[in-house]
Amino acid sequence: MHLLVSLNNVGVKFNAAQVINSLSFNVNQGGHWAITGKSGSGKSVLLQVIAGNQSISSGKIVYAFTDGDNVPAVDHHPYIAFAGARHHFKNLSNTSNLYYQQRYNSSDSEDALTAQQYLGTIKTNTHQPAYWTFEKTIQALNLQHLRDKQVIKLSNGETKRLMIAAALLKNPTLLLLDNPLTGLDVETRQYFNQLLQEVSASGITLVMATSAHEIPDVIENVAVLADGSISQSLSKAEFLANLAAQPNRPNIDTAALAALIHTNSPPNTYTEIVRMRDVVIRYGDRTILNHIDWHIAPGARWALLGANGAGKSTLLSLINGDNPQAYANDIVLFDRKRGSGESIWDIKNKIGFVSPELYQYFPTDNSCLQVIESGFYDTLGLFRPSSPAKAALALSWMKALEIDQYARVLLKNIPASAQRLCLLARALIKNPALLIFDEPCQGLDDHQQLHFKMVVDTICSISPVTLIYVTHYQHEIPDSVDRVLRLDKGEVVHS
Repeated sequence: MHLLVSLNNVGVKFNAAQVINSLSFNVNQGGHWAITGKSGSGKSVLLQVIAGNQSISSGKIVYAFTDGDNVPAVDHHPYIAFAGARHHFKNLSNTSNLYYQQRYNSSDSEDALTAQQYLGTIKTNTHQPAYWTFEKTIQALNLQHLRDKQVIKLSNGETKRLMIAAALLKNPTLLLLDNPLTGLDVETRQYFNQLLQEVSASGITLVMATSAHEIPDVIENVAVLADGSISQSLSKAEFLANLAAQPNRPNIDTAALAALIHTNSPPNTYTEIVRMRDVVIRYGDRTILNHIDWHIAPGARWALLGANGAGKSTLLSLINGDNPQAYANDIVLFDRKRGSGESIWDIKNKIGFVSPELYQYFPTDNSCLQVIESGFYDTLGLFRPSSPAKAALALSWMKALEIDQYARVLLKNIPASAQRLCLLARALIKNPALLIFDEPCQGLDDHQQLHFKMVVDTICSISPVTLIYVTHYQHEIPDSVDRVLRLDKGEVVHS
């Protein structure tokens, strides 16, 4: 097989810390790889190195791409497409990044490209025939009905499909995917497995970072990373035969959690956490939520389920105070009707919230301690002097989530999984009456997922907290959850 990329004793350092260590790795044409390993082992960094987006501190990278006449390529970038964990959507004038609140404000969201306009900005590799045409790609990723939707309004799963479509439109020789199944619902994950077969048949070689439990059929080889080095390189069959079924059950310090929960814990004396009656949300001629009724009593633990684009994030935005259309509907939050004089900050003060969209747009220039302390003020970062007492509490929550080693490191300089856990600690720090966890385990490895699930169950067992939990994976749902609201195309369905 023709060699495409060769890494020879490559090293990468971040702020003097070695994150890739003397790593050698070859990618041959048609030799599809899955890269797996614990969170923080270097999977995403390795993909960025292969893509040429990350400078190396030692070693050598050789690219061996050729054009249609078998002439060695001078520039490797046209031959490689990369779909990462974060998008970098710009506004219409391409002058600034989009921001979190923009997705819920109709006037602001008009400054965002539509899905079709965004895909129209992608440059195709002209050195080979364009198998992945615009229409073919739109259909393959089920984006037909989203052509005219602003990218800022796409759900997490829809955004993931758009980013994969953009990568395919480039018609690369090598396609790099960073956890491509994250955020996709069950049906889409199953379809994606088939789609990759066609991607391979079109002549594209695949290298993807993924969970050990979600390796697509098309993958032939598995590289296991540990501490920035490849600890194992083996066939998929060998890897699956040796795969452990379940990580060891973590130890939860219940006493330490109880102390955290009861520190500065505000009184929870509400009779209704949420009451929605006949709620309808429309954007233009599109109905997003259609006649929703939902009552959440204090101490209730709900799972909110549904496919990508079902309306889950919009429903949560009504509760979290982010969506101005709440004022036009019959909604009661914490015993007060929306529009009766309460502020957004009154609402947010009672809620601990985390979501893929918050992760996407959260600024990364604060230290992890500052990020978590900002949870007291519901701001996207700490914009006031740090309080020693609050910083100490933030550090205690970091210890509870096993990320205290990153306390004084900038958020942007830690692994994506640890970034997500920081935002979870930020949601927990003020001991709110309501926790809203929207796909909280995205990007976490097996141990981290199980540990977080046990932390949530422990918190629910020792406190009266109310919980809304969103996931596409049944095994992630905490045992304390005993109620389900399922959405389908904006309507409540019963299963």
